[in-house]
Amino acid sequence: MDLKTLFTAHLRERLAYAEKALAAHALDTLVISSGAAYTHFADDQDAPFRPTPHFRHYCPLMGPHHVLVLRPGQKPLLVRYAPEDFWYEQLSLESIWGGVPFWLEGFELIEAPSLEAVWEAVGKPGNAAYLGNETDRAEAAGLAVNPIHLTAFLDWGRAYKSAYELQCLEEATVLGAKGHLAGRQAFLAGASELEIHHAFAQAVGCLDHELAFASIVALNEKGATLHYENKRSHKNGETMILDCGARVLDYASDITRTVTAPTCNARFVALVKGMEKLQLELCAGVKPGLPFSQLHHQTHVKVAALLEASGIVKASVDESLAKGFTFPFLPHGLGHHLGIQVHDVGGKLAGPDGTFQAPPPGQEYRSLRTTRTLEPRQVLTIEPGLYFIPMLLRPFREGEHAGRFDWKLIDELSPLGGIRIEDNLLVTEGAPRNLTREHLPN
Repeated sequence: MDLKTLFTAHLRERLAYAEKALAAHALDTLVISSGAAYTHFADDQDAPFRPTPHFRHYCPLMGPHHVLVLRPGQKPLLVRYAPEDFWYEQLSLESIWGGVPFWLEGFELIEAPSLEAVWEAVGKPGNAAYLGNETDRAEAAGLAVNPIHLTAFLDWGRAYKSAYELQCLEEATVLGAKGHLAGRQAFLAGASELEIHHAFAQAVGCLDHELAFASIVALNEKGATLHYENKRSHKNGETMILDCGARVLDYASDITRTVTAPTCNARFVALVKGMEKLQLELCAGVKPGLPFSQLHHQTHVKVAALLEASGIVKASVDESLAKGFTFPFLPHGLGHHLGIQVHDVGGKLAGPDGTFQAPPPGQEYRSLRTTRTLEPRQVLTIEPGLYFIPMLLRPFREGEHAGRFDWKLIDELSPLGGIRIEDNLLVTEGAPRNLTREHLPN
């Protein structure tokens, strides 16, 4: 189906869910603003604008200060902030979208030339809640500001992706795959981290701040820094972790690949191949009814087996798990929900009432971004890793279990940083759909 048809169904579904949310919290109206820009402290420069995610869940309109007014049984009101301005470019909707926007028919539109006019159009609806960061204006309108339980109810619902959202996510994956192929080619040609980043962004066709998130281009030892964001001029890396994604209508892809140069250490190359096999096995294990924490536990089981098979750890799988030998090699969670936000909301909720699903005890679970049970229409990342992180290995090197590790081999592999492989998966009633591998097979 075309995007307009998909969006019409999406909006209808979202409005029905909003009506349920309002009824559950005895409210009549929901007001959501796209938000005000964040200005750096003691400066007049704004950070790149990111809209209120719940606003984007209903409307693809970009830019600050727009407001949605949602009332059950009524067409949603969209108040578009459209000032006359010579400092910054102001365009008509038709100019921005290259014609009438595909989503416009879903809204009653009011164009407002000032912030005052925006909020005059909103008025002072009784028994109403507000989501966003323009809290002073919302309070002046008598709105309940960012109520916790209503927000949790809406967060819970965002985990279930509509056909429109899946289309946006797939298109973002197509762009992300193009970027990854360009970045890989640049790396194999000896490019620096900065040059690889530029190759990715150029292939996607966007400005840096329009990427899904700040790109991670980590050559060699920098792969052991999980969220490494610098861009060195260092060239001819032996290994590269490329963790980058693209956006389409504000829906994100989040893809990671580990690439080795032809001259890379053979034992590290074997580890990468082992992680690729392991990651695909985990992807195949995604199914409805499975608590994500169990899949995370399976990851540590598989990593323990790989560490034993490679000789890095001299312990059985059971001993490694019991004594925490896998944690220094894999300190992060297996994945997270994906959507309008790269780390999408609702991953730790136990239900729409806002109660939380606590992770199992143990340090290997403390960084989990989702503890939720998998259900159809959820989209999440599967991203196991294996890293050589000196600060996490140090207690084992100096402790009672030092003899359980091959420190000579660890020191040999540590300059190569680590490994991470990440795909984006859709949970279905049957076998999962790997959105990433459809467009980036390896």
